[in-house]
Amino acid sequence: MDTMRDRFIETTSRLLDEDPRLALVLAEISRDGFDRAERAHRHRVVNVGIREQLLIGAGAGMALTGLRPIVHTFASFLVERPFEQVKLDFGHQGVGGVLVSAGASYDWPAGGFTHMAPGDVALLDTLDGWTVHVPGHPDEAEALLREAAAGDGRVYVRLSLQSNDRARPVGGAGGFTTVRQGKDGVVIAVGPMLDNVLAATEGLDVSVMYATTVRPFDGDGLRRAVGDRPAADVVVVEPYLAGTSTGAANDALAALPHRILGLGVAREELRRYGQMDEHLTAHGLDPRGLRQRIGAFLGQ
Repeated sequence: MDTMRDRFIETTSRLLDEDPRLALVLAEISRDGFDRAERAHRHRVVNVGIREQLLIGAGAGMALTGLRPIVHTFASFLVERPFEQVKLDFGHQGVGGVLVSAGASYDWPAGGFTHMAPGDVALLDTLDGWTVHVPGHPDEAEALLREAAAGDGRVYVRLSLQSNDRARPVGGAGGFTTVRQGKDGVVIAVGPMLDNVLAATEGLDVSVMYATTVRPFDGDGLRRAVGDRPAADVVVVEPYLAGTSTGAANDALAALPHRILGLGVAREELRRYGQMDEHLTAHGLDPRGLRQRIGAFLGQ
């Protein structure tokens, strides 16, 4: 199976051929994959070099001219390093674009903490009007990218090397999908966390919901999953900073007594970088770690 990043390169190259409104802005990362597209569309494929603030500014400038920019680099260099430009050049100026990241929270541990971005979604959460997609499979990444490219708003698409075994329907209204139904609680699995959550909750009487669009947060879907219970126990499992969506889940259930457990990447920096699977285990996001924490929360 190809990776989400491979699929992004392939899909974006085709979209540039199909839609003259689209432009692509790069900062060296993934440039080799866009060699053909750069030759074919020299005025709409721009590599600014290792200048991430310029990356965002150039993309927003293109948007001001009527183009639909797709802006790409590692998550830490796309959201964290040029955050002021994201806030002002896109948000303050009121223009749209598609930010597509690679690297996720710890896809390339050997790159060190400079190449890790567990706080990217939480940081974007401080801004208004951003749609955030977290696909869990290359097919989902393609569908969400196509939808984002065809729109006009501000969209962040977070790609990862971690992937579920199979794709599920995504897009459209962006609501959460019920994968498994149960009575003792609701577990929301975000993007590439789904397979581990399903393995961790095997034999537990819980509902499992799948989320690939986390902003806007599907509060209606969560309330439907809770149903007519007098109180709700909800676990949110995210592949980035733990607790990023607990506030949104709390707001959705404000009229109902409830408990929320937010699982994800801890704030503590792991300085023995290892491999991606070792980071999952260290943060308790492997099936065994999830089972222990979800089971303890639900008293099972």
